[in-house]
Amino acid sequence: MHAKILSAATIGIKSHLVDVEVDLSVGMIDFAIVGLADTAIKESRQRIRTAFKNSGLALPQRKITVNLAPASLRKEGTLFDLPIAVGILYAAGQFEAKASFLQETLFLGELALDGAIRSVRGTLPIAYELAKLGKKRLVLPSTNAQEAALINDIEVIGVNNLVELVGYLRGDIQLKPAQNSFANLKQEQVVIELDFDQVKGQEQAKRALQISAAGWHNILFVGSPGSGKTMLAKRITTIMPQMSFNEVIETSKVYSVSGKFDVHNLQMVRPFRNPHHTISQAGLVGGGSNPQPGEISLAHKGVLFLDELTEFRTGTLEVLRQPLESKKVTISRATQTVDYPADFLLVAALNPCPCGYFGDKRKSCICSAQQIQRYLGKISGPLLDRIDLQIPVYSVDYETVANKDLKLQSSNDLLVGVLRAIKAQLLRFNSAKWNSQMSSSEIEAHCALGGEAQALVKKVFDMLALSMRGYHKLLKVARTIADIEGSAQIECSHLREAVLYRSFDQNKAK
Repeated sequence: MHAKILSAATIGIKSHLVDVEVDLSVGMIDFAIVGLADTAIKESRQRIRTAFKNSGLALPQRKITVNLAPASLRKEGTLFDLPIAVGILYAAGQFEAKASFLQETLFLGELALDGAIRSVRGTLPIAYELAKLGKKRLVLPSTNAQEAALINDIEVIGVNNLVELVGYLRGDIQLKPAQNSFANLKQEQVVIELDFDQVKGQEQAKRALQISAAGWHNILFVGSPGSGKTMLAKRITTIMPQMSFNEVIETSKVYSVSGKFDVHNLQMVRPFRNPHHTISQAGLVGGGSNPQPGEISLAHKGVLFLDELTEFRTGTLEVLRQPLESKKVTISRATQTVDYPADFLLVAALNPCPCGYFGDKRKSCICSAQQIQRYLGKISGPLLDRIDLQIPVYSVDYETVANKDLKLQSSNDLLVGVLRAIKAQLLRFNSAKWNSQMSSSEIEAHCALGGEAQALVKKVFDMLALSMRGYHKLLKVARTIADIEGSAQIECSHLREAVLYRSFDQNKAK
């Protein structure tokens, strides 16, 4: 007997249809799996044998041959346990099914030795591509059902164990499809404990974060220890716009293939990733023999916060240059090339010198000029050129801390300006696009300057010795400031404020 069951494999965040062909023939009892399967898939023979025995099912005493087609596509992981088991049951006549049912249904899941069906990675990308593949139904572990149910117009059947699955396939029991979970999650109240009204002082830094969130501008804080750099950075997600459905799905697919998906945590709040400075290049951008997403992909549509920037290895930081421009990362191996999205907002922080107190009002710096130069030299010019906003953060004085009558801007206050700027960008580009992503031609079209502003920007260009990228970033930041203020034209005041946020360029000019 021969059977063909449908499943899928993921490469990056894209899914590919896989035919699980099972043949039972007379001959020496054997169980072989072919079709460019990795070790985990070949080990499924032992899991299936034991799961059948402990579920009261008889494994056919035949020569069992399983082919995973196409053979040219590399398959990895344990998600083929379930389709192989279903193929064996169908080929052995353990259940009957209409041809249309098998042609429209994908199976995936890992089998435990007691017959339980365990969750697997990559469920969401497979569910997302299901309709494009011309399929209607997905049978998978019940623990993955809500994840797959984020996608509309597909039937998601969650099963707990092999006995339940056989009962469903035979028609002995009815299993209700999982309900779409996104609409319900949108109604849930998300408690955000962080707010900018908890931060006293640092008005310039707050303003810079507002500009960063409004135009998707990368930002760098420079300040002494304890000045509030990390505290400020952690609150930027509270003034970022709520994620759209497409952004939710894009981000969640990355978390799904990496095994970090949590249906209750990703939908309402943008990712905030804060890797330690000892992280490797592979940990930051992704890698491995089976390439997995790194921190920059896990921060997709959210924030990547690099604290103590100069403590990161130089080589590790340099790999950020290309993803910051292309918004994706390509990982190449001998057998395959994988693309992962990496559209993240970079927020970084560092001390101004090795001891941390250069320019501090309350504590003297003990570093020499050569030590400071060597310390800051760990950040290359090309990487620094990709950071739009460079903000000094100074320690808050006692009077500000003790002033209980001080009126503080809340996250909601700052969000008003952010949303105003986003609305202006939607009208300008007629799509969901940020000012920071403007091309050269778009800069010429949307950042036109009057005579006085033109003279000012020429003076700044010469004084700060800006590169072409730095010049364009200055105009993009000024455009965002104008959008926050509701101004159709970039005024001199907007340019002057944008120049304030290029502290490294100002230091070089001195």
